[in-house]
Amino acid sequence: MTCIPTSPPLVAPLAQDETRPLWSVMIPVYNCSQFLQETLESVLTQDIPEQQMQIEVVDDASTDTNVEAMVYRIGKGRIKYFRQEHNVGSLTNFKTCINRSKGRLIHLLHGDDRVNLGYYQKIEELFSLYPEAGAAFCRYRCINEEGQKVYDKSPEMKKDGILQNWLLTIGERQRIQYAAITVRREVYEKLGAFYGIEYGEDWEMWVRIARNYPVAYSPAILADYRKHTMSISSNKYLSGEYLQDLHRAMMLIQQHLPEEKKKTTLQKSRRYYARYGIQIAEQLWHKLHNRQIANTQIDHALSLYRSPIIYWMILRLHLQFFLNR
Repeated sequence: MTCIPTSPPLVAPLAQDETRPLWSVMIPVYNCSQFLQETLESVLTQDIPEQQMQIEVVDDASTDTNVEAMVYRIGKGRIKYFRQEHNVGSLTNFKTCINRSKGRLIHLLHGDDRVNLGYYQKIEELFSLYPEAGAAFCRYRCINEEGQKVYDKSPEMKKDGILQNWLLTIGERQRIQYAAITVRREVYEKLGAFYGIEYGEDWEMWVRIARNYPVAYSPAILADYRKHTMSISSNKYLSGEYLQDLHRAMMLIQQHLPEEKKKTTLQKSRRYYARYGIQIAEQLWHKLHNRQIANTQIDHALSLYRSPIIYWMILRLHLQFFLNR
């Protein structure tokens, strides 16, 4: 039975005198075996020795293949493996990843994403240049199931450095993917792990970090986030529940924002994700041609925000319904 923590789970600190690597690449997986080889090879190709980098797959009781055998075949002992006794859900699996990490820097790399050559070198460089930073991230590329480019994320700034006014920027909408960001372990030890929701939980985490620490950034595209059919067709998308989770994330984020910015930031978030919800409704309509599913997205979007632009987007979508009867 999966569990969604209602408060940030504790991350136990490690002994200060313990010999530790700089890096922990922790790879949470659940039924993503068709992409996992690419993910693991993208890390191994960086050729970072074991004394400097822990690599471990944390398997949430996958049923699609023998993940342990796959990890051994690809890693040949270089990659460690841990399996949950039963499926515990993504948030508890992330907590396990963080608590099992030994490195000073933690990279949570999902089993369907990948990193590009030079990612770890660049992120290490950022932490070295900006030791006050609690986290560091780069631009990412969105890819499809075949690994082909869908789009490149727009840059946050033109050169490496500490992001200015980052709390309000990230507080407005999600701008980071797990594959692109690395967090100091001591930050998780202080702030706790992911909680509250299963969609948008990372958005709240990145805001929580931005409230407490400077965040470093590079515009170099050194990570690939995979968007595949299973993600867009998941139950959360089909039911529109992802928008409810995003609204819960917005409300959790409120606690991290300056009092005078809470109302305007929340309004901007609701407006952005209402439009996003209509865009998802259109994508699902073209994929499934199911008006009920599309209308569910519309209803959830309208519960977030209403404006002439939103109604215009809905009108255009209803015209597509009519033309494709």
